[in-house]
Amino acid sequence: MFKKGIRQFLILFGLAVVIMTGVLLAQSKSEQLKNDKKKIENEIKNTQKLLDETKKNRNSSLQQISILRKQISNREALITAMNNEIFALEQELDLNQKLLVNLDKKLEYMKSDYERVVYMAYKNRKVTDKLTFLLSADNFSQMFRRARYYNLFAANIKHQVEMINRTREEISKKNEEILKLKEDKLLLLEGKEQEVKSLEKDRKNKSKMAEDLRKQERKLASDLKAKQAKRKELDVAIKKAIEAEIRAENERKKKAGKSEATTSSGKSSSTNELLMTPEEKLISNSFANNKGKLPWPVIKGAKISDFGNYPHPDVPSVMIENRGIDILVEAGTQVRCVFEGVVAGVMEIMGTKVVMVRHGEYLSVYQNLASVNVKKGDKVTTKQAIGTVAKTQTSATYELHFEIWKNDKYLNPNSWLSAR
Repeated sequence: MFKKGIRQFLILFGLAVVIMTGVLLAQSKSEQLKNDKKKIENEIKNTQKLLDETKKNRNSSLQQISILRKQISNREALITAMNNEIFALEQELDLNQKLLVNLDKKLEYMKSDYERVVYMAYKNRKVTDKLTFLLSADNFSQMFRRARYYNLFAANIKHQVEMINRTREEISKKNEEILKLKEDKLLLLEGKEQEVKSLEKDRKNKSKMAEDLRKQERKLASDLKAKQAKRKELDVAIKKAIEAEIRAENERKKKAGKSEATTSSGKSSSTNELLMTPEEKLISNSFANNKGKLPWPVIKGAKISDFGNYPHPDVPSVMIENRGIDILVEAGTQVRCVFEGVVAGVMEIMGTKVVMVRHGEYLSVYQNLASVNVKKGDKVTTKQAIGTVAKTQTSATYELHFEIWKNDKYLNPNSWLSAR
């Protein structure tokens, strides 16, 4: 009977350990999902501020619909995150309820065992009378053994009472946790319902805005083509500036007698690749190793124009050719350097300030700055403020154009910047 009781207790204990491990894993997953949801909520909040700001400007209809598209994407991501969190909460709730059932069984077993011990003690009252029990011993050795037995018996009774009380506290705590999980789930479901409504509203606004844009497509196409023409001129000017900087830097190193300077491919001379010293190669390798982990050039903002060649999403008759990405920001937003390096150039091209920062054979380019805090030759660190974003001449919104180059070839910034 005793062995059977011990075996039952061990099974209950083992089951509790397994369930508790599951609960802890579920809690860890739930916390991660909460953090993910918080990031998306902050993104929605920041994007809404930009959307409200652009609505004040009648010339920013294309920017408005781009931000609205971004906001719809944010809300869809948030609803997905909420669904994931609800599922994780349901799992955690299920595991907690199983643990509660296990604790109830454990409590019943301990109470039953305690009752059995108390009953046995009652039946053997003479034994439980400590003084009588000890004095009735035949000799001192037996008295000592009886004293030791009695103390163990009393300690066991005390331990059982403590275990029962502790288990009752665990059950009470677990009931509170289950109640909290149910409340959290209810709040999430309410929040999800609100987000679904907001998403539907944004989609309707986007459809209406798209309809309005179609009515003025001819004018918008004309404006976009003019903007694209200016963009191409800027692209040519930036490429020429980069090529000139490479030639000038290579020439300087040759004159300085830096024979250890070579390109990444090992050449000792080149017209379109930077000759790098060993120190510059270290920075270049470090930059390459941080691909996909670079911080964004602004803390907050919405990407409104992506890298590559593609038809404009709202005016498909116009082809977009973008060597970088365009980020819409609030007035006064600071621009940050994405990696340590040296300022290779500060220029004004076609009425817009441009900063180029060299990271070995790589360059990060920041265009459309209102003010600049650095000068050519300055060493800069990761996330160091280098200027502020300027207002665009066409839409009167604040936009940063950002590019990444390797020698004289432009790269896709999306592959280099970290996920937000």
